[in-house]
Amino acid sequence: MNELYVRAGSLYLPILAALAAGLHRRPSAKRLTGCLLGFLWALTSLVLLQRLNALCGWWSFSAADDVWFCGMPLELYLGWAVLWGVAPQLLFRRMPLLAVVAVMTCLDLIFMPLCAPVVRLGPAWLLGEAAALAMVLFPALAVARWTAEGTHLNLRAAAQIVISGALFLLLLPEVAFAMRPGRGWGALLAMPRWRMQLVVQAICLLALPGVSAVMEFARRGNGTPLPFDAPRRMVTSGVYRYIANPMQASCALTMLAWSAVLHSGWYALGAALALVYSVGLASWDEHADLNQRFGAEWRSYRTQVKDWRVRWRPYHAGAPARLYIARTCGPCSELRRWIEARQPLGLELIDAETLERGSIRRMRYDPADGTECVDGVRALARALEHLNAGWAYCGAMLRLPGIWQMVQLAMDASGLGPRELCAPEDVAPTAELR
Repeated sequence: MNELYVRAGSLYLPILAALAAGLHRRPSAKRLTGCLLGFLWALTSLVLLQRLNALCGWWSFSAADDVWFCGMPLELYLGWAVLWGVAPQLLFRRMPLLAVVAVMTCLDLIFMPLCAPVVRLGPAWLLGEAAALAMVLFPALAVARWTAEGTHLNLRAAAQIVISGALFLLLLPEVAFAMRPGRGWGALLAMPRWRMQLVVQAICLLALPGVSAVMEFARRGNGTPLPFDAPRRMVTSGVYRYIANPMQASCALTMLAWSAVLHSGWYALGAALALVYSVGLASWDEHADLNQRFGAEWRSYRTQVKDWRVRWRPYHAGAPARLYIARTCGPCSELRRWIEARQPLGLELIDAETLERGSIRRMRYDPADGTECVDGVRALARALEHLNAGWAYCGAMLRLPGIWQMVQLAMDASGLGPRELCAPEDVAPTAELR
């Protein structure tokens, strides 16, 4: 097949197919949001796929003198992202997800060999195809479908965190390197291993408030940061007790730090532009939307919690949260005294023995706002957000998936497992606590 036709078709055919499907049946705002997420997932994950391809040699591209990006012809890269990230969401709206994956897989197996000489397939290209399906196609389809249908809230919030991280820490640096070729990732890779580990850990610490804010939107607000998938209730818990816009603040600090690590002026310029946009247009639009949706509740919150200034003591309004913790258990009572000594705001400590026998297995945090109670390590992490900004940061880290399970397992293994409490005479029967 003529190389010019392959290059043009790889870009324009997916775009035309998506436009035709969208014009035939106008998509909802949520479906368009899903298309955006699918496209961004494909854009970022295709870069990672190409990095793996450079090591494994699944396929190669012709060396024509055209615009390239990350070792791929630009039109193939963009067309591939539209083909897998956008077009299926509009063409196969009612088809089950796995059926869409099967259809797109069959089409790819048919057309990949036909893309010669632009794409030259290696002997193990089917392994690369399997990697592409697992890394790019299925996640892009899934997050787009879940967003359009409003399902799998925790998974789509997690996907948004991954997309944001890959966009700001991988794709945008690659764009900066393409605009001004230089050392690329050399500044990072040339570091001693210990220093690189410290740098990566510091970047993760800067990103933590933003990650925690997205989790808070999902768990306490029943939504995500995207405008057409926004929380249904106002969120003032977690990191939002201390700063009103933790996502933008965390993103700006992370990008500035990353630009310093990579020694990239173009990326630093992008970080500065993102900061200006956040402070200006985005802030104005967000404030108008929140004021319209939440009214006096939001205005009261904003008088005490600012966008870019961190409070030391937490904001609290409404009924206090409740922490059920044993008084007759030695380690638990010591922890209780430690919390009480720091004068928590908006938190009431209640004897776990007052609960019905067998109804509690771990220390329990009840937010008193109708959302889910949590036990054990997560309850302690929630209690920390009522102390001050430093302890709230530790609590946000402790609540991360994978972290709290490991800490809980370590505590149980060290002897802090289930135990019988000696109930005082003036309280209800014993509760099992851990």
